Amino acid sequence: DIFLGMIMDTFKTLKQLTEAPGPTGNESGAAVVVESLWRPLVDEVVIDRVGSLRAIKRGVGPDDRPRPIILLAAHQDELGLMVSRIVEHGGYGFLRLSRLGGVDRRQLFGQTAVVHGKRELTGVLGGLPDSYLPERKRGDAFTYEELVLDVGLPIESVRELVSVGDFVTFRQPMRKLQNGRATGKAIDNRASITAVAICLEHLKQRRHSWDVVAVATAQEEETFLGAYTSAFAQRPDAAIAIDVTHARGPGANDSELAELGSGPVLAIGANIHPGLYKALRDAADALEMKVGIEVHAGQSGTDAYAIQVAREGIPTGLVSIPLRYMHTMVETVDLTDIERVGRLLAETIAQLDDGFLDGIREELMRPHKPVKNNGDGNSSGDDRG
Repeated sequence: DIFLGMIMDTFKTLKQLTEAPGPTGNESGAAVVVESLWRPLVDEVVIDRVGSLRAIKRGVGPDDRPRPIILLAAHQDELGLMVSRIVEHGGYGFLRLSRLGGVDRRQLFGQTAVVHGKRELTGVLGGLPDSYLPERKRGDAFTYEELVLDVGLPIESVRELVSVGDFVTFRQPMRKLQNGRATGKAIDNRASITAVAICLEHLKQRRHSWDVVAVATAQEEETFLGAYTSAFAQRPDAAIAIDVTHARGPGANDSELAELGSGPVLAIGANIHPGLYKALRDAADALEMKVGIEVHAGQSGTDAYAIQVAREGIPTGLVSIPLRYMHTMVETVDLTDIERVGRLLAETIAQLDDGFLDGIREELMRPHKPVKNNGDGNSSGDDRG
């Protein structure tokens, strides 16, 4: 059981989610786990025709009028590979691969992976030792024409069990690090799925008048399909996308990046409705929670874009969790950041009232003061202009 009473074990929840297979385009393995986490916390769960999972938690208020809807979108798909060719050597079968999503091929060599054929087969991603490569290729990352997945089976067995187009996921357990941190695969974006679960758990104890539709979206890493279709189908009055963002680390000390453990990062810019940004800031103020600020001059590269442009346009916010070593097998996160994002989402939803939509429409017509910043890419909850 992942729950201890009503207190969620963040590491155990994240571990269960990250170790579930859910490559972009085939998220069913992850969706099963998401459903088990979210179902006890909501009124209804539905898996739609493209593979997104939708959980509905109804607000309080008269049933004779439509309640406003806020959509929470966190993508459930992960990076993966796909079988592109089956090749033979010495009577054994080897698999050539293509990428699914923005896989960093520099870190593929030596990984363990699972091909999801007629049955699951575990193999290793291997290639020639550096000294056997042509001199011009030594020291470089393997290309997909050089890398193979070796499952250790004769060619006849491989051809019987595996087909071109089969999905491949990485096999990497979640591990605890020191100081409340954790590392593993698919933390992008199962950390956000966990944060939404924490939000829903908090809302079990809070009164909220808006209906909440939490969606674990499909195919964010390639097409934003789940965000487009969910926003179109649900027609929410407002939305918040939850994702990860690059964190500072060795060689990544840009002052605009957040530190692990520094709390939620709120986006602002063309992809973000200022009313949703302000609602999130107000909620952070109420919690006396420190937040960071991330500027997006154009679209954010997250589900927020697909939601924002659905139908007549949907007021959308974006909350991110700092993540180190993104798109690798050792993505690293601070568990407190996940928990704070969950609390922030719940507080924001609890503060929404019947006047919110009219208020943000009026706010668009008023001049805004510039956002104050403390100079290191972060802004505290009490310094809003």
